[in-house]
Amino acid sequence: MIMDDSKYDVLKIENQLCFPLYACSREIVKRYKPFLDQIDLTYTQYIVMMVLWEEKSVNVKELGARLYLDSGTLTPLLKKLESKGLLTRTRSDKDERNLIVTLTEAGEQLKEQAVEIPMQIAGCTNLTAEEGVMLYRILYKMLGQSAEK
Repeated sequence: MIMDDSKYDVLKIENQLCFPLYACSREIVKRYKPFLDQIDLTYTQYIVMMVLWEEKSVNVKELGARLYLDSGTLTPLLKKLESKGLLTRTRSDKDERNLIVTLTEAGEQLKEQAVEIPMQIAGCTNLTAEEGVMLYRILYKMLGQSAEK
């Protein structure tokens, strides 16, 4: 009896879209580390701060949805950032069930130290600006969102 191994080709790692996405994600986060170490943030803390630098104040549920983070990941992350004095967490006056995260003055000042990081990372990607924009759009399409960039 001859076995047809070709049906198993779909299980080869080089045939998986998920693997290069996973590997690139890990590699990019690794490249961020030396820059983020300088401002004492992890990558996940950094993306939280990016939202706060933009919004100044945000509901925790909205923050989690925007960053694709669940509350089990977000809660300790926010506690750590609060202990660093970068944000505050308060209950909404309108609905106590809603927790509002607000950027502090120290958090706003950190923005000045972080402003060069995106350009430093862009130099580490081996992509042209056009390729970067195209990849950005494709990834957001995969996430089911439109990408305005």
